[in-house]
Amino acid sequence: MKTILIQHGTVLTLQNGVFVPKVADILVKNGKIVKIENEINHPVDDEIIDASGMIVMPGFVDTHRHLWETAFKGLAGNWTLMEYLNGVLGGIAPDFEPKDVYTGNLLGALEAINSGITTIFDWSHIMNSMEHAEAAIQALRDSGIRAKFGYGTPGTSVWEWFYESKLKHPLEAKTVRKKLLPSDEELVTMALAIRGPEYSTMEVTSHDILLGRELGLQVSMHIGGGAFGPRYNGVQKLFEAGLLEPDLNFAHANTISENDFKILANHNCSISVTPEVELQMGLGLPATGKAIKNRITCGLGVDVVTATSGNMFDQMKVALQAERAIQNEILYQKGEMPEKLTITDSDILKMATLGGAQTIGLADRTGSLEVGKQADIILIDTRNISIAPSVNPVSSVVLYAKENHVDTVMVGGKIVKRHGTLIYPHLQELMENARKSATRILNKKPVKVI
Repeated sequence: MKTILIQHGTVLTLQNGVFVPKVADILVKNGKIVKIENEINHPVDDEIIDASGMIVMPGFVDTHRHLWETAFKGLAGNWTLMEYLNGVLGGIAPDFEPKDVYTGNLLGALEAINSGITTIFDWSHIMNSMEHAEAAIQALRDSGIRAKFGYGTPGTSVWEWFYESKLKHPLEAKTVRKKLLPSDEELVTMALAIRGPEYSTMEVTSHDILLGRELGLQVSMHIGGGAFGPRYNGVQKLFEAGLLEPDLNFAHANTISENDFKILANHNCSISVTPEVELQMGLGLPATGKAIKNRITCGLGVDVVTATSGNMFDQMKVALQAERAIQNEILYQKGEMPEKLTITDSDILKMATLGGAQTIGLADRTGSLEVGKQADIILIDTRNISIAPSVNPVSSVVLYAKENHVDTVMVGGKIVKRHGTLIYPHLQELMENARKSATRILNKKPVKVI
């Protein structure tokens, strides 16, 4: 693999939990970071990248996204959670063929890379057959992204598989683990995406969690979104059943109680916040501040591009300003004004990088720029009127940058975006395939777009 020297960039490294910018060089060998120094004098035969005027930082980590839905952008732009469940999981999902899953996953992964996301948790509840699983995994591999593939339930019937369903997680999970994703050292690794106690029975939940542990996998589930948290009290049920361990990840957690947050913190569980879709679909206010307050490992996710944008820049900004609004409103109700903001852009950037890597169990290899870690690196060009002049690089990333400012993306030392352009030869053909996929499925199962 190439030796790459990144020179003269403003490098963002974490010091005592805070991002500190400094002009430095980074040397990459065999896919890993081997040096970060003020000036590296090293003979490089392969490639030198001049990062002058650019922010050099760890790639973003998206901790929760349903990639298979990528071809249906805007379908759920005005939907609530129940409309989404009926229209997507209960509507179009049963008509997905393996080729549709491949197209959606590949396009979604490339979209993520284009915006600087180098690692993603693909929560894939479209496992209608083994062929669907194979297609999803192959698309992730073909994209070049680092991914955890969350093997989920079939999308053949939302009502058959969710809520009071007693159907246990498909045993094909063992086959996927053994034949398709046996190694935890590759770019694409496996996790289990289960329904959990608020979308199935405790008998099913216990079975699915124990299956994940038997296979040595992280287990992720939705919890505490909308009315489901107070109604079903999933965290308490898991606690009473003795099932809470650090391998459990929870998406959303908007409506769980203060005591639930403490329980999750005590068991070192993690939370994935998907702020944009949570605010739209009525899941509740994002749990960003509560997670930070309770020192819970926490990351950000896009969730569904059927309703929201697919980049981390929007999620960071929404998470930051929503939490500030929540805290300020508490003061306003007392007739007070804030003297100091309680959450910073550095807090959010950490959630989008190292916090995300910790959330999905990959912090040993990605999420921060450190010697010995995989070279998952992005360069953001600040020589643009939208950003320039960049006097605070962290604010530049969180509050000003967009995907078109991402100049270079590197995953495991391999450059997958260069000079603002994705390195994928058939992008136009892929986008046309996605259009045909969406048209065919919607013609077969018309869904009213509000």
